[in-house]
Amino acid sequence: MLRFSTAGESHGESLVALISGLPAGIPVAQEFIDRELWRRQQGYGRGGRMRIERDTAHILSGVRHGKTIGSPIAMTLANNDWKNWTEILPVGAGDPEKHKAVASPRPGHADLAGALKYDFKDARYVLERASARESAARVACGALAKLLLKSLGVEVGSHVVRVGKAELGRDAKWEEIAAANAKEEVFLNCVDAEAEIRMKAEVDAVLRTGDTIGGIFEVVVHGLVPGVGTHVNWDERMDGLLAQAVMSLQAVKAVELGRGVTAAESMGSAVHDAIGYEGEANREQGEDGQSGGFTRFSRAKNNAGGIEGGISNGEDVVVRGYLKPISTLRRPLGSVSFETRETTKAAYERSDVCVVPAAGVAAEAMVALTIARLVIDKFGGDSLRELQRNYNGYCEQIRAF
Repeated sequence: MLRFSTAGESHGESLVALISGLPAGIPVAQEFIDRELWRRQQGYGRGGRMRIERDTAHILSGVRHGKTIGSPIAMTLANNDWKNWTEILPVGAGDPEKHKAVASPRPGHADLAGALKYDFKDARYVLERASARESAARVACGALAKLLLKSLGVEVGSHVVRVGKAELGRDAKWEEIAAANAKEEVFLNCVDAEAEIRMKAEVDAVLRTGDTIGGIFEVVVHGLVPGVGTHVNWDERMDGLLAQAVMSLQAVKAVELGRGVTAAESMGSAVHDAIGYEGEANREQGEDGQSGGFTRFSRAKNNAGGIEGGISNGEDVVVRGYLKPISTLRRPLGSVSFETRETTKAAYERSDVCVVPAAGVAAEAMVALTIARLVIDKFGGDSLRELQRNYNGYCEQIRAF
């Protein structure tokens, strides 16, 4: 079973990522992992922390001679800002006078709830772990999951659908998403230039007022065979696992699969995707020898977002995350002092104005990890060759259905 975990704090010495369950033989490109980390740091509206950190994954175990060896993979991501916090957040007792307390909790953050839960007298330790800085470690793990999926002809990408009130207003083609993700300069990661200009104007407006802004990102899984996931147990459904994975990201407050929001206000005849039969499989075998695609059945639309009954149906899997505005404001909201219990302003920590593009990259990682787990569960294999053989055999089975 594919599993991963992370450790580390926002201003600690480093983040730690641990992933196990990947088969042996997956080619691992350091450049690919580091580019995924770079993508997470980009986007219009990011704060000063992104000018400090230059994330790179240091692989400690599980990869030798450029390929996975089947054992757990451990990675560290150094925090460049640690040099400024070594005396503020020491591992040992240190000097209490140098502690930098978060003296008043921020509305919308984990500050107060976490302080109450762990009996802390300020929110510093809560902030350190609850910070979205942790998502960098997830992206490192997700990059490895992407490399596994790529070996089966499956790709994962994201784009920004909405920032504030500025919206794309149309469906994006996979080719547009892939092209946007391949750019060397990331703006707001929208596939439409005119819509991106309107999104930028939304960010500029809140920047002038000391506020923050949220939005919607969309993650797409392209090229996944039908039949991954299951309907038979509630905790094994692909839709439920994806919803949990994306919702677990910092600041995500809602998840949509396919056109779920629109479907809730529509008639069934307008929502469900009509099925056709083409007589021949609708995709050819890929150049790399992978099956690449699938059945003789086709769909007129993809309102289901590639999932029916908790099972992939061969169309692109489409997941949207609804991101609330960042809770750290340059013009803080009202709060209460931990020490005096008197009314005051919420604490301020260096922060971003808009992180929707970055959240999309982190969500790609979570989606890739979820899909990779389900693929391994279904097809098995201790080596990549064994997994590919099982996967391709299944593709031939459903192509002949």
